[in-house]
Amino acid sequence: MSEAASHSTATSPAPPPPTEPTAGLLTSLEPLLREWLPRQRWFAGKGRPVTGFSLVAATELLPVGTPAAGGPQGSGGSKAGLLHLLVRAHQPLVPSQGAATHPGDCYQLLLGVRETLPPRLAPALIGHVAEGPLAGRTVYEALHDPRLADVLLEALRTQARVGELRCGRDTRHDIPEGLVPRLATAEQSNSSLVYGDTFILKLFRRVVPGDNPDLELPLALSQEGCLRVPAPVAWMVADLGRPGDPGDPDGHHVLGVLQPFLHGAADGWELALSVLSKGEDFTAEARALGRATAEVHTALTTALPTVTMGRAQLQALVEGMTERLEAAAQAVPALRPYAPGLRTAFSALADLAAEGRTWTAQRIHGDLHLGQCLRAPSGEWSLIDFEGEPSKPLAERRMPQPVARDIAGMLRSFDYAAHSLQPPAADWATACRAAYCSGYADVSGVDPRTDPVLLRAYETDKAVYEVLYEARHRPDWLPVPLAAVRRLATDPCTDTTP
Repeated sequence: MSEAASHSTATSPAPPPPTEPTAGLLTSLEPLLREWLPRQRWFAGKGRPVTGFSLVAATELLPVGTPAAGGPQGSGGSKAGLLHLLVRAHQPLVPSQGAATHPGDCYQLLLGVRETLPPRLAPALIGHVAEGPLAGRTVYEALHDPRLADVLLEALRTQARVGELRCGRDTRHDIPEGLVPRLATAEQSNSSLVYGDTFILKLFRRVVPGDNPDLELPLALSQEGCLRVPAPVAWMVADLGRPGDPGDPDGHHVLGVLQPFLHGAADGWELALSVLSKGEDFTAEARALGRATAEVHTALTTALPTVTMGRAQLQALVEGMTERLEAAAQAVPALRPYAPGLRTAFSALADLAAEGRTWTAQRIHGDLHLGQCLRAPSGEWSLIDFEGEPSKPLAERRMPQPVARDIAGMLRSFDYAAHSLQPPAADWATACRAAYCSGYADVSGVDPRTDPVLLRAYETDKAVYEVLYEARHRPDWLPVPLAAVRRLATDPCTDTTP
């Protein structure tokens, strides 16, 4: 846990140790998990077979056969239990026989266990266990069950410690009882529970050891009084480190974060598409969003250290961008004619570094786009989801970087929105991009367009990533980043030039 979490008060007394899961637990669940896990939206290893599982940790949050939170039996006469599992799914590095096996991604699973499943929970079914300690029981996705969702909130409210699981909270915020939970449906790489339109609990599905920036950065911003990011109210972690060494970073896994739910807030992407469909102007919103971004960046420079990037650091950055371009061009033939022009975006940055130019790097959002922004009914913008790109290593996601990376991500997002129309609303995108940069300058005092070489390099790198992604997953969208690639390959100036 980062130092930013240290302001919470002492935790409540630990409950009695949970019942130890038997050695046969994972063996009995494996046939069900082989079928169910790869079908989940948040499963990161799609396209590669699962060759086996290993159990990292297992905890009974609610013993099997005990009514949830002391409540009545569920319909069908079956009492619910709640198992929390950390399971490593082993897969080959490439989808071919004889390929080397990856150590395996670790996933957080919350499994409900009943003798029979009531009809209302039928969509949550994982399967029926044939053998082992759960033989004869039905296993299902626990987040669909309000009684089991209540167990999670109560653990956070009381700062419970159960086995390796530990809940902490900022006691300045009250967590009332009786909030009705519902499972959000819009998640991709994670899952979220909304409690009574008051809180939202984000549960990380693919977990890695170390401080997750989606807890670390909002906590730091909260201490700085930054109101543009919902402040964490509570969090759940697993301490799997070496005995006697609770600070072992390799054993510390952030599992979930509870934050205020911004009731009535509009998703930035959906809002932009709605405005576009009506042919309305969005520049005032774009400028306000630029100001909000600058407020967050400014608070992060106060809360956390900054570094200076010189020639060596910039050379490594340019090499990484160039390598990604070469790999994408190999994979997507449509990109190859533009590769020479795109390389000039990176070589121009290297030239400035060679001349002695330096840049400041700091902690940033890391995956900023319109879908990571919410506008409240009052018109205020908030930034959410500071996890960064989940596919990248945690150490990379926590590295200080120039703010131009976040800004480039937002500029590309305006472009994507404009291309949702046919023909694309190019002028709309240009106006929004310029307004966003102007809004950013209103707060920071520095207009991102005054550093066109750095901004072009980051926007080019982002567009190359988009080309590869769309070619693999959404070929119909490939013309969107290719249009940006054509512009960036032929014109060293962005369309946001003041």
